[in-house]
This record gives sequence, structure tokens and C-alpha cells, in this order.
Amino acid sequence: MTPMRVATLEIDILTGAVDANLAAVMAGVRAAAEAGAQLVAVPEMWPTSFVPGASAQDLRESVAAVESLAQLAGELGIVVVGSAFGPVGGEAPLPSNRAHVLGEGRVLAFHDKVHLFSPTAEHLAFRAGDDPPPVVELPGSDVRLAPIICYDLRFPEVARAAFRRGAEILVVVAQWPESRAPHWRALLRGRAAELEGFVVASNRIGTAEIGRRRMKLNFVGDAAVVGPGGEDVPRTLASTIGRGGSRLSVHEIDVEEARALRRAVPVLRDDRPELFPGWIGS
Repeated sequence: MTPMRVATLEIDILTGAVDANLAAVMAGVRAAAEAGAQLVAVPEMWPTSFVPGASAQDLRESVAAVESLAQLAGELGIVVVGSAFGPVGGEAPLPSNRAHVLGEGRVLAFHDKVHLFSPTAEHLAFRAGDDPPPVVELPGSDVRLAPIICYDLRFPEVARAAFRRGAEILVVVAQWPESRAPHWRALLRGRAAELEGFVVASNRIGTAEIGRRRMKLNFVGDAAVVGPGGEDVPRTLASTIGRGGSRLSVHEIDVEEARALRRAVPVLRDDRPELFPGWIGS
């Protein structure tokens, strides 16, 4: 298999400033495409961040921003993964925190964050998802990816569900603070190694008051691409673009490495998931 290029974008997400955030993300996606990337991960809740008491207007602007980014992805022939507000209506009075896989001018797939981060009261402002991460083939390729969001990285069952459904690349989009950066690094490497796949992870930069509790947190990015052996994949390109020190990193990966490791050490084949419900209990 021919190696492919993947990218991560770190931006300072301005709370509620959809136009500015969209411009920053679009600049990064254009730069990623110019560098030959087929996939780029952008941070969690990139259009708005976590707006306390988000209004209907906030949600409409977020939806429009996602549509604009999908159109750009189609024009550039790249796949973009990030998260934003999910829809509200009917039996869903609260929005979800929704990961979108964008390509070909549309939403190829979406996934609602399963575990909501209670320390910032995310569970009071969003509804949790109940479905496993979708597995999506990159257009024009047989490479399969799945998206997950931030806190879900701490729950191994979420990533395991993605890999059991055929994912070879786990794309993690996050707002993970500097105070817990060692956890972030360890979990990214652990998920890649235990499931013998690639992890492409994007995180934000900057300082913000997050959620209804307005918890002040500092973010240093620390985006990464991790190989199936748990090793960091080196950057082929790193650049600063646009406002606020936004950073783009490009990495070259070969998914055949994951496939070869899975043939040699068939962890997923040897797994016995039928035992775990009885062990864990309800």
C-alpha cells in the first residue's frame, strides 16, 4: 500500500466566535491539502467551543460552519474530522457533541460523544450518544477510520468498538487541558498499541473558561499521530498558520503496518468480549 499523509490542526478556539474559528480551520485545512494530506483532524467543538447557555442562533451558526467546511473538504479532495453541536428537536431538547466526518462536500458520517465530562457540567448542556463510532472508508481508498471525542478516549470500550468494526485509524478530536496532558499522551499510545491501529489526535491551544461552571483551563495542543506499535509517528511538516499560533502537523503513515501487525498478533481475533459483561456487571 502507498503511504498516505494525515494532518492535525491545533487552534485557539474563540468562544462563540464562529466566523473567526471557521476562518482559522479553513486556513489549516487548505494548508493540509496543499501539503498532500488526505485526512486532517481539527479540535473538538471547533466552531464555538463550549458556549455557556448556547442559544438557537449559536446552534444555527455552528451548523452553517460545518456545512461550509464540508463544502471546502469536497473542493480540496480531503477528509476533515472535528466536532460541533448536534441537532436539537423533538425528543432531543439538548444538542449532542457531534463528531463529523466531512468529505465529498457532505457529512460522510457522524458520532455523538458517549461520555460527557461532568467536572465542567457537560452533562447538563449536552445529551449523550448511545451508538458506537461509525467506521468510514476514506473516499478513493480502502482505508477505514472512526471518530471519537475527547473524554471517550478514557473509556477503552469506545475505541475497541471502533476497531472491532474494522477501523484502522482512530481519529480523536479533543479539548484536553494541559493539567492532564500526561494522561492524554499515555491514552493515545495505549489505544494504538492495544488495538494495533493508528491514532490521529487533534487538540486545541489557548486558555478558556469551559462550560457552565466556567472552569478556566489552559490547552497546549500536543496533537499526535501514533502508530500501531504505540510509537509516535514523526512529522514530515510542521508549520504555524493564521492567528493565535495555530499549528499544522503533517505525518506519513502506511496502514499496511497495522494490517501486518494484526496478522502477526491477532489481538482482535483472540479477544473474548462475551466474558466482559458478566465480569463488569450492571
